Amino acid sequence: MSVIHEFVEFIPEELKEGVLYISINYATASHLCCCGCGNRVVTPITPDDWKLIFDGVSVSLHPSIGNWNFPCRSHYWIKGDQVRWDRKWDKEEVRAVRTAQSEEKKTLDKTNAEKRNKSEDLKGKQTFGQRVTSWLKGK
Repeated sequence: MSVIHEFVEFIPEELKEGVLYISINYATASHLCCCGCGNRVVTPITPDDWKLIFDGVSVSLHPSIGNWNFPCRSHYWIKGDQVRWDRKWDKEEVRAVRTAQSEEKKTLDKTNAEKRNKSEDLKGKQTFGQRVTSWLKGK
């Protein structure tokens, strides 16, 4: 099974089966579940969600798409515009992965906050050369 990718500004209200809609402006991809159940699948493209790879011809999403909250519980990958089916996970596997991802997101959020704070602190500090220049200019 394959999908056709379509780059759009806005994800349409009504999705066509077999089309992966990608909005770069809103860092989101969306499609109808590949099992045919008709559920809308939304994959945010962020450093800690999904990554989109476009090779100039086809697209891939990483990691896999596990529709654990849908009745179908489908699980697949989209690689090179091809749908590759994977096994369904049991509830314990899903819970373990979600817990690990939650911890990873907390660590990433903390690291990013520390980087922002450090960057903001550096903006307010002048180097010795900047202080001398300001003093010479009478500031």
